[in-house]
Amino acid sequence: MKILILNPPFLPYFSRNSRSPAVTKGGTIYYPIWLSYATGVLDKEEFDVKLLDAPAKGLGLKEIVEIAKEFDPQLIVSDTSTPSIDNDVKVAEKLKEETNAFVVLVGTHVSALPDEVMKSSKVDGIARKEYDYTLRDLAHTLGKNGDLSEVKGLTFREDKKIVHNPDRPYIKDLDKLPFVSSIYKKYLKIEDYFYSSANHPMVMMMTGRGCPFRCFFCNWPQVFLGRNYRLRSAEDVVAEFEYILKNIPEVREIGIEDDTLTADIERARKICRLLIEKGIGVKINWWANVRVNLDLKTMKLMKRAGCRLIIPGYESGVQEILNNSNKGITLKQSREFAENAKKAGLMVHGCFILGLPGETEETIKRTIEFAKELDPDDAQFFPLIPYPATEAYEWAKKKGYLTTEDFSNWNTQEGWHGCVVSTSELSDEELLEWTHKAKMSFYLRPKFFVKAFKRALTSWDEMKRTIKASKVFFRYILKILVD
Repeated sequence: MKILILNPPFLPYFSRNSRSPAVTKGGTIYYPIWLSYATGVLDKEEFDVKLLDAPAKGLGLKEIVEIAKEFDPQLIVSDTSTPSIDNDVKVAEKLKEETNAFVVLVGTHVSALPDEVMKSSKVDGIARKEYDYTLRDLAHTLGKNGDLSEVKGLTFREDKKIVHNPDRPYIKDLDKLPFVSSIYKKYLKIEDYFYSSANHPMVMMMTGRGCPFRCFFCNWPQVFLGRNYRLRSAEDVVAEFEYILKNIPEVREIGIEDDTLTADIERARKICRLLIEKGIGVKINWWANVRVNLDLKTMKLMKRAGCRLIIPGYESGVQEILNNSNKGITLKQSREFAENAKKAGLMVHGCFILGLPGETEETIKRTIEFAKELDPDDAQFFPLIPYPATEAYEWAKKKGYLTTEDFSNWNTQEGWHGCVVSTSELSDEELLEWTHKAKMSFYLRPKFFVKAFKRALTSWDEMKRTIKASKVFFRYILKILVD
């Protein structure tokens, strides 16, 4: 059976697989990481698979349709996201018109709203939540003209009815999944992908799925992967590092994109010790998402193991705001984390959200000053983005704070992060304006320029990364100033 796996065309360099899908202001474009893992499963089952990433390759609908017709697949799997959903459905419907394939959608948005998407579209089905094995079973079932009702995790049409099969249990043994880096090597061009805080070229991988913490805004744990952190063995993770070094030697950095690598601190330490023992940490750098309760001893171990960058969610500089959003951290922890990261020699990319419950202009100003006090090497400031089926979405809807349910407004026309929340204290336009002010206040500081310049001089990799990210970012700054 031929299977087309598609990250569909939308805006150029649109990162559909980001936790907050958008065209970024620093030039980042994510790998289609979940499509790639699913491709690996189908490839292992010896299906004839083609993986296409239209935004990364600059392909439009016409070109995708031509490729699909020439390939003539029996199954087409197409990704989705909340801000691009209308476009994604139209692409899928066009492919259904032009081919004889069974067309199925995947991703967080359709997992959150399967009934609504099926009723408003002509697609054949949706593989909900974690879909690797759902697609495998669907392909086998279609191949033998079997009973679709037996495919767990599938939503499909039966006559004029929409049928939602029982959810598929989350994958427990993640070591059985192929290395996603091997799929990138086989089907994609790694130079097409960029992370503004990382050396280029880079790859992204997962060492676990899910997150045990209760942040009320996070999309993946609530809608897609669950709140139970399921782990690959430390040995399997390090084996993938070894695979990358041997088979994709041009890679300059590895990104561990787990929601929180250090949620299981002993396992994180074991990974580091193995990287050190095998001498991998001196050969390649890596980064990881972490939590601000990370201790100095572990940070130093991570640094010895080759970690260059850690990414915490600081979110706010006001304790009440953190409490209101179930973040489960304190400002004291954030301050200690920032100091310890400097002591360990680790770079920090700090994440902040404006518009969380209880936010006012005064609390935003305090958060901006807090960000400058912590002084991470890079920072991002997003408005609160309430994705369907998250606690944030239900909160905003219940309070009457959602300004629209037209999902195209979750991004701006440029593809940047939009704002659809207006509270009694701050309108959506004001919140979006404050994210621009926060970025300019943080980045347009002499202290930041001096630090960035010194860092760029440390290596050619840092110089290239800094120049590329700066070009995109300052085009954004110029547009904001002109507008």
